[in-house]
Amino acid sequence: MYYRFSGFTQRLVGATAAAAYSPQGLKPLVPTIESPDLIFGTSKPAPGLPAADPFLSTNKVPNLQKVFQRSDGLPVHLKLGYPDRMLYRTTMALTIGGSIYCLVALFFASRPKKEK
Repeated sequence: MYYRFSGFTQRLVGATAAAAYSPQGLKPLVPTIESPDLIFGTSKPAPGLPAADPFLSTNKVPNLQKVFQRSDGLPVHLKLGYPDRMLYRTTMALTIGGSIYCLVALFFASRPKKEK
């Protein structure tokens, strides 16, 4: 048994296989005569873009793969050197500081207020 969603009753209703596999709003696929040009598969810029756009630069991915796959004993989040160390230490300091602040706030919230 096949089902499809009925827009009128807002429920699933019984349907034929063709109706179940061709939902409303979707058109059947029409084969194209020519395939479109590849944009990401070539090194040439996309048509309509000037060659001097700032985002069209050399590919840095192979160099970064070499850096991150190097077996030097460092974890991945510290491979890029000093900036990574500073970000890591700042994150750890804020995490520890926030945890201490939460514990102090819980301590003061758990104590009853003194009556004067």
